[in-house]
Amino acid sequence: MDVNTEYLNSVVNQLIVVASLLAGFSIAIIANLLTDKTESKISNWIFKATTLTASCFLISVFGMTRIVRMTTKGYPGNVSSISLDISNHISAVSFLLGIVFLCIVIGLFGWTKSKKMGRFTTIVGICTFLLILVTMTTIKMDA
Repeated sequence: MDVNTEYLNSVVNQLIVVASLLAGFSIAIIANLLTDKTESKISNWIFKATTLTASCFLISVFGMTRIVRMTTKGYPGNVSSISLDISNHISAVSFLLGIVFLCIVIGLFGWTKSKKMGRFTTIVGICTFLLILVTMTTIKMDA
């Protein structure tokens, strides 16, 4: 891996905060859905998607915590680039999947109210996902 470990450590620390907050938010939604007595198909889909969201963000938090441990000055063991790559890839994929599932949850919630609200939240969920992808993409322009 050709990434500066100090830079990786700094970025991953920031992502841990974001993933932790999103995991907590998702778990709060799950807790709220558990107390809801509604047994509709859409509620079940929301529950499943929210559970996947929380799981993905939790996986990314623990994977990124491992990266922080390995890239912190004074780490007692040898840092294997393969081990660092595996943690990095699992964390990144889990984080991205968490975002995907969170956008799905956003899109589904409106359908519990009405078709009009469902269309609105679906559009918002799709736009949110697309804008997140745009902000995560690096655009290189050659002069």
